Amino acid sequence: MSTQVNTGLDAKAREAVAAGLSKLLADTYAVYLKTHGYHWNVRGPNFASLHALFMEQYTEMWGAIDSVAERIRALGQLAPQGYGAFGNLTSIKDGDPEKSAEDMLAELMRDQETIVATARAALPAAQEAGDEVTASLLSDRLTAHEKHAWMLRASLGGK
Repeated sequence: MSTQVNTGLDAKAREAVAAGLSKLLADTYAVYLKTHGYHWNVRGPNFASLHALFMEQYTEMWGAIDSVAERIRALGQLAPQGYGAFGNLTSIKDGDPEKSAEDMLAELMRDQETIVATARAALPAAQEAGDEVTASLLSDRLTAHEKHAWMLRASLGGK
């Protein structure tokens, strides 16, 4: 019985695609943790709406984390795990519970835009490999994170 990965993608392509997905996984996990923490610690007159917005966003990201990790595994690679591995892959900094609600919003907006950039950077490797499954997953993640960024931006009074 063969245990080789035979998906029609060569090993180098699968490795390159998985590397981009690993960074996306790390960025998403870092922003998930920060958003969840800000959900707990946000204060001020907009507490209820921000508490709900943050919960909506971290809940969506939680589901996506598993999809991204499982795609890495389907490509025959190991998904990174643990804070050390994620810390080495992401540029997202930990949140500060002392921040004002407005500063939390602005920071999360920038973080969502970072995830958008990470997903966009991963897309060419998937497209070049003819990996439609990963390209579709990345498209879905772009849609979600662009929406998250927009919701945060609009909450700050921006476009």
